[in-house]
Amino acid sequence: MTTTTPSRGRRRAPTRMERAAGKAAALQKPRVILALLLLLGLTSVMLLDGYLRAEVGGDERVRDGASSSKVPDKILDGGPIVSFRGGQATTTSVPARTIALTFDDGPNPTYTPQVLKILEKYDVPATFFVVGSMVSRYPGIVKDMVDQGNEVGIHTFTHVDLSYQSDARIRREMTQTQLALAGAAGITTTLFRAPYSSETDAIDNYSWPVYEKLGEEGYTSVFVDTDSDDWKKPGVSKIVQWATPSGTSGASVLMHDAGGDREQTIAALPKYIEKMRAKGYTFTTISGVVEAQNTGARFLGGDQNGDRAGTEAGTEAGTRRLQAAHREATGTTLYEGKALVAAVAVAEYTVPTLSVGLVIVGVAVMGRFGMMLVLARRHHRQRNRRRFSWGPTVTRPVTVIVPAYNEKECIANTLESLARSTHPIEVIVVDDGSSDGTSEIAREAAHRLGMTNVRVIRQENAGKPAALNNGVRSASHDIVVMMDGDTVFEPDTVRQLVQPFANEEVGAVAGNAKVGNRNTVIGAWQHIEYVMGFNLDRRMYDLLRCMPTIPGAIGAFRREAVLQVGGMSEDTLAEDTDITIAMHRAGWRVVYQEHARAWTEAPGSLKQLWSQRYRWSYGTMQALWKHRKSLTDKGPSGRFGRVGMPLVVIFQIVTPVFAPLIDVFTAYSMIFVDFRAALYAWLAVLGIQLVCAAYAFRLDKEKYRYLLMMPLQQLAYRQMMYLVLIHSCITALTGGRLRWQKLKRTGEVGTPAGVG
Repeated sequence: MTTTTPSRGRRRAPTRMERAAGKAAALQKPRVILALLLLLGLTSVMLLDGYLRAEVGGDERVRDGASSSKVPDKILDGGPIVSFRGGQATTTSVPARTIALTFDDGPNPTYTPQVLKILEKYDVPATFFVVGSMVSRYPGIVKDMVDQGNEVGIHTFTHVDLSYQSDARIRREMTQTQLALAGAAGITTTLFRAPYSSETDAIDNYSWPVYEKLGEEGYTSVFVDTDSDDWKKPGVSKIVQWATPSGTSGASVLMHDAGGDREQTIAALPKYIEKMRAKGYTFTTISGVVEAQNTGARFLGGDQNGDRAGTEAGTEAGTRRLQAAHREATGTTLYEGKALVAAVAVAEYTVPTLSVGLVIVGVAVMGRFGMMLVLARRHHRQRNRRRFSWGPTVTRPVTVIVPAYNEKECIANTLESLARSTHPIEVIVVDDGSSDGTSEIAREAAHRLGMTNVRVIRQENAGKPAALNNGVRSASHDIVVMMDGDTVFEPDTVRQLVQPFANEEVGAVAGNAKVGNRNTVIGAWQHIEYVMGFNLDRRMYDLLRCMPTIPGAIGAFRREAVLQVGGMSEDTLAEDTDITIAMHRAGWRVVYQEHARAWTEAPGSLKQLWSQRYRWSYGTMQALWKHRKSLTDKGPSGRFGRVGMPLVVIFQIVTPVFAPLIDVFTAYSMIFVDFRAALYAWLAVLGIQLVCAAYAFRLDKEKYRYLLMMPLQQLAYRQMMYLVLIHSCITALTGGRLRWQKLKRTGEVGTPAGVG
């Protein structure tokens, strides 16, 4: 067949393959974007959850002995409520026989509802200084808190000491907490209590500018007169004692409803309320104290004798006053708050689910490593026994089929390697409509090498399966070896590859594909993957008699078996996996011959690598779905369906899809939990992988120096493979079709000479 040369000055029309590739690329872009968005969404959820779970500790003093020279004396000696009017700071004290009961660090799903129940029982209002991250996680508790008539104030979003923070961080801590309150209860608040604060005389030069700045923005800062020190868990009696002011003094009293074990606080609270009422005290909120001073009248939350009428009147008045510090959230603030609460709810359900998935994935990964090591060792010992034999030595000629599409850089090297074959062969080069003169180069190389056993067949561009089928139909011998046009064989490769056909049950043989261009970073990463992931896996599958894939770079078939299953199918992108499974279903045995080595040129760029691996992973899914009925078949087909197919699904699809959880949770733990423990855990997993890889390299007699690239491979290359697989899963779920993609080749892989 001749090739028409385009007229000078006219632009060549794109070939069928080029048009298909362009269309496929256009269709895949949205799926790639969707895959990246899913990963971004997962990362965002993890970061949000980690941010929300920032540890809340006790109210321990951060600084001791710091100077207070810049703090006005009236503030240091004043009451616990600091307000700013007209740029001037003023303080308010709690009236005599009055308790402004305050709680810090909540809400907590265990203790806050118990506190609210006690307050409701005794008809006592309180002011809760809440942590924004906790509000966003437990919005229902805050709503109940406000609906019950209690008051809320801000205790920052992450319980951080604001004294050392930038203005942007301070603003963020306040704004985020206001949004959380808006989303939870539909309000904002003007009250603020700084973490690690205590009495006003503890204000120093570090913290005073923060209070001034917030005061200018309308916040009222609240301090403490009497600290129960319940976070120390000193016992119920001590908590009650330490929370009691001296004489008849009024007090802003500090307790905690979160931040640790608060069982003692829960037990002490009713005893404290009863004790203070017996002493003639009433309870109010911070706003109640301020309004009492402003009106010159003391607000009572109930009389000392518990008179019902007085209590009801006080509660009604208190309900009105409790809203003084609250503002109704409207507009953007309200909607942003609801969005924050909704996002947190997603994170709250997602992260625990992912945690369970992580455990499952971890067990599966470790189980896979263990299974591969045990079965690969058994396979190696079985195949290297002196008495092991497939049967009489196979010496009859075989046909080698080389499908080629625009392989001008590689085809000569491929034929040169076949010219050195120690086994008699016929070579059929099937040129699948190349436009770069591949067929002419092949003929010239055959002539130069004196290869009279080479036939070059040209066909219109129809794809790799069609090219292989054309070669099978034209083959002169009963055994056909299939290889890629960018692959080279060792002299003994064909002889080693065809020996299993001495066993009449064997219908196909998978060879040992190796990366020839391994001297680049990308090539070295793929070299590790080929030796460890592909060839170690094949030993396992071979022993279990459920080999899922014969690599396109090197595989051999009985010609009658290929014709029996209908040849190479175009139904999937992975024709090699498709025909391998078809062989099993037809009752043929498929084996692995590790001594038959082929050297292939792996993709040299990340773009080409993505394209190749996408086709592999998506094609594998297509092939598994196509042959799903093998799950209920009998004989060899059923064996593959019930043993091989689940292993492929678990180890090559499900586990890799969720394997990023390991890396995501490692990063999560390093940032938010325990950096050192997370690092040690990651190094332990890497160590196990190194052991498996080292054993695989030993079996393949490879040099260990390439394993130095493995840590970097785990950090970079593996992440890309995850994205490719996620992309493939999205394509499988949304539908799609992609033709045989041609990768750019350099022809740098020649006949190996001592490579190892």
